[in-house]
Amino acid sequence: MSMINYASREINCKLVYYGPGLGGKTTNLEFVFNKVAPNARGKLISLATETERTLFFDFLPVDLGTIRGFKTRFHLYTVPGQVYYNASRKLILKGVDGVVFVADSQIERMEANIEAMQNLYDNLSQHGFNITALPFVMQYNKRDLPNAATIQELQAALNPGWPVEDPARQRVTPDPYHEGENLIEEVGGQWIERAPYFEAVAMNGDGVFDTLKAVSKLVLKSLGTA
Repeated sequence: MSMINYASREINCKLVYYGPGLGGKTTNLEFVFNKVAPNARGKLISLATETERTLFFDFLPVDLGTIRGFKTRFHLYTVPGQVYYNASRKLILKGVDGVVFVADSQIERMEANIEAMQNLYDNLSQHGFNITALPFVMQYNKRDLPNAATIQELQAALNPGWPVEDPARQRVTPDPYHEGENLIEEVGGQWIERAPYFEAVAMNGDGVFDTLKAVSKLVLKSLGTA
């Protein structure tokens, strides 16, 4: 969970980009790193596996201001996509404050997306986290490819919603990012909540910062600061 550094007067928050192998997690982090001012970021650390890299770096957003006199520093991590690196995945999730699930929109990668999502749920539960109470955002990457599944198909498979048990939250809540859609709504007599989602082409940077800003706002809200 978030750590407070009183010496530097910073609140440190951990964001983890999760998803199937080669889905775009690394591309997201590299794009953010290259766009953040050098004096506002730390080093980009890369740990290579056989087929992809695990990256992490920290940065201090200049547009978030201060919270009770403290700046907010975000530490961004990716996890290795392959199942056989699950010990590393689980370790990286330790102390997480927010999660971005980067799904590969290609139809033939749907099974890998579902497998990675289930793995995320399993690993979070072993750390005592409940995905429904954790700042969580979906990113549907590779939207430019001709074999991309529809948003409706991706939502149904990966973001169908979870029950809203608290009566105080059982009210229609519009999706601020998609006009005419709702994050919380009643479906078949059951109130459900879905995670915010974003379409992306991470190679071009499309949707990358929209995703990051959304999960950052949710983290700050969970800290009672926004």
